[in-house]
Amino acid sequence: MNKDIDIKKYFRPDLKEARKRTKKMIEQVDFDLATSYQHLGLHKTYLIQTYGCQGNEADSETMAGILELMGFTPAKSEEESDVIIINTCAIRENAENRVWGELGRLKAYKRENPDLILALAGCMPQEENVVQRVLKKYQHVDLVFGTHNIHKLPDYLQTAMFGKERVVEVFSKEGEIVENLPKTRQYKHKAWVNIMFGCDEFCTYCIVPYTRGKERSRSKEDILEEVKELVLSGYQEITLLGQNVNAYGKDRKDGYTFGDLLRDLDKTGIERIRFTTSHPHDLDTKTMEAMRDCAHVMPYFHLPVQSGSDAVLKRMNRHYTKASYLEKLKELKETVPGISVTTDIIVGFPGETETDFQETLALVEVADFEGAFTFVFSKREGTPAAKYEDLTSMDEKKERLYRLNEKINEGYLRGSKRFLNKTVSVLVDGVSKNDETVLAGYTEHQKLVNFKGDASLIGQLVKVKITEAKTWFLMGERVD
Repeated sequence: MNKDIDIKKYFRPDLKEARKRTKKMIEQVDFDLATSYQHLGLHKTYLIQTYGCQGNEADSETMAGILELMGFTPAKSEEESDVIIINTCAIRENAENRVWGELGRLKAYKRENPDLILALAGCMPQEENVVQRVLKKYQHVDLVFGTHNIHKLPDYLQTAMFGKERVVEVFSKEGEIVENLPKTRQYKHKAWVNIMFGCDEFCTYCIVPYTRGKERSRSKEDILEEVKELVLSGYQEITLLGQNVNAYGKDRKDGYTFGDLLRDLDKTGIERIRFTTSHPHDLDTKTMEAMRDCAHVMPYFHLPVQSGSDAVLKRMNRHYTKASYLEKLKELKETVPGISVTTDIIVGFPGETETDFQETLALVEVADFEGAFTFVFSKREGTPAAKYEDLTSMDEKKERLYRLNEKINEGYLRGSKRFLNKTVSVLVDGVSKNDETVLAGYTEHQKLVNFKGDASLIGQLVKVKITEAKTWFLMGERVD
């Protein structure tokens, strides 16, 4: 392939276009696989590598569903694959670097099998610089598509396989809602359920509003129908997905919001309801009360705070203060007694001083989190924060992260110890990698539990008495 490729002829993402938000009605379309594509994958195999969040995992399940509807079957190895899709995350630089390394490694497979279709999908292609880099330096990548056009995968594959053309198509638009997409789910007892897509918060450090588009909610009817089908198929747990689930329904403006959805889902017969991710700015009393009243909504909440400094929160464009966050957290804990709360915290945001960091440590003490995902700030090209002056050394940022994690780990252990000698309900996910007689699963409060048991219990809810509390997991004995 000519390395002096004309980049302009490709449909590429444009961050400036992605920043534009309109009040145009979001289009809803139904997926329907054309007859001409239904046998395209017969006697061919596929492999999907997934990086990133639960949203990426759900997208991979959709890609797998489309491929299997086309006749493809899962490959046992990369060597045996006819199609390899790398579904990517763009939230942090480290995640992207791993993907670049993987693309380089897979070049050898393409050399050995010229008919192999290698695709780059997900959030990374929504960035202009990523597509430019692929076009110029990764000539062995055949197909590039983003987060808005997964439903067009059959078209792209047909062109790449038979037209022998490189396909690059990434949309920079508000996005649309595509229903009736097939899914090949990773588990048989728990499932991801998208309730909305996109984000309108525009935190200054985050690329997601540009990669995932405008906030757009699925209809309650489509969500409820999907969950009812899962119940009939024997699923025990669902996790509702959205970049900001607390904003569900606000784009529809009919008064039906996330709290209403939780109450309706509680009546479907599903045993466990979880959700992620939440934004404190949109968490309302209606949602808290639904969590209190609904028996099947789990008493666990991941509520990212990111920083305890008002100055840093303002530069992040988070729309709340330390005081307002703590007030909302207090209301949540009072409304749902015994709830477990975890969070996200960024260390070393541009301009963060030691005083700012001490404010974060103080918030952690007061909030009594039972866990957190903690990160050193990662600059993302195309976001406002990428241009902020940053004078803090990486060594100092890492030292702050170490101090923060000490505090967070104390919270992990406190959260574990409160279940010592108590009997909890565990949804069994699988067997231990090190001991096939040990099962692992999660409690209602999202605590990992290991206990002796038979593999026949996988996918079932069982009672376990906690006998030992570790920092990151619990040990227990099954109660008959």
